[in-house]
Amino acid sequence: MTPFDTTYVSIDPPAHRDYNDPSTVIKDLRSDWYGLIADLHDVVHTETVRYAAAQGLKHLFLPITTRTVTCPTALGSDAEPVPVTVGGVRTYLADSMQFALEYGCRVAPGGCYTIMPSFRGEQPDKTHLGQYAHSEAEIPGDLDALIVYVTGYVKALAGAVLETVGGRLEAARGDVSHLVRMVEAASFEQLTFEEAVACVADVEGAVRDEGTWRTLTRKGERLLLDRVSEFLWVHHFDSLAVPFYQASGDDQFRTARAADLFFGIGEVVGSGERHTDADRLRRSMALHGVNEHEYAWYVRMKQELPMLTSGFGMGIDRFLMWVLNHDDIRDLPLISRIDEPEDWPDAVVRP
Repeated sequence: MTPFDTTYVSIDPPAHRDYNDPSTVIKDLRSDWYGLIADLHDVVHTETVRYAAAQGLKHLFLPITTRTVTCPTALGSDAEPVPVTVGGVRTYLADSMQFALEYGCRVAPGGCYTIMPSFRGEQPDKTHLGQYAHSEAEIPGDLDALIVYVTGYVKALAGAVLETVGGRLEAARGDVSHLVRMVEAASFEQLTFEEAVACVADVEGAVRDEGTWRTLTRKGERLLLDRVSEFLWVHHFDSLAVPFYQASGDDQFRTARAADLFFGIGEVVGSGERHTDADRLRRSMALHGVNEHEYAWYVRMKQELPMLTSGFGMGIDRFLMWVLNHDDIRDLPLISRIDEPEDWPDAVVRP
């Protein structure tokens, strides 16, 4: 690929600031950093629509409240749901549209997708946000079909970024070679979770072992990217390390047909094949300690309308961290929700 003809003029986020200072909003609006992010938002949205439509998926409008969260208090959950009261109704802000998209596949059997906000009860840090933009899709087919879909999707996004704002991005950040490598990669490396664990087992703190389940730490994810490939799929995790809705990879329910795509900071895409029928779903719920009554409609849907589907979620802010070669996700949202006062302020100084 021919290098862009640009002059490097670094564009960085505004210096560390008080989010509740009245002057911060104006400084952010005048920042070239957020102008660039706004353009990247448009590229991601436009290319997501184009790619999904080309694959036969339909976009669905879905509510942002739900009583069936994908992160219950049970084994395999890594976040807390956010409770709210809307019109007197006690419910939750959606942590994912996954269940709604599985529902959507029954009325749009070619698959469906959406980009929506997701909400999780966790404190923001350099790699996590409590509120973030989430690109999600559910497609007919198994985990292998999903890996093909997601690989094509992120490659298409990288290509669209290069085509639309590549020159500006290289001038602002100094390097777009990582996007070029993704676009030009014939495929991404794949490891089973067992292979991944063996690859990093010599380094303390790379794997968290809870006895009945294990998971890779952020340190372990980054180590795999260094040792194996900068674009890497890891699949078939320990069953109890992932949520109950991921299909089992064996009759003993030791593994799950789930896969994560690592690049940049580590996990950027989480995905998995779903249980097709109610019997295996119920068994998984029991193993994970999930109350079936809290998901009664979901179980009944699997029983009455069994369907093999797989789905994924990608945090758009994490993807853009990689695009921008940036190391702090808290600088990515156009409108921040970080450090908001719990009580209603005397003056509302931020949007």
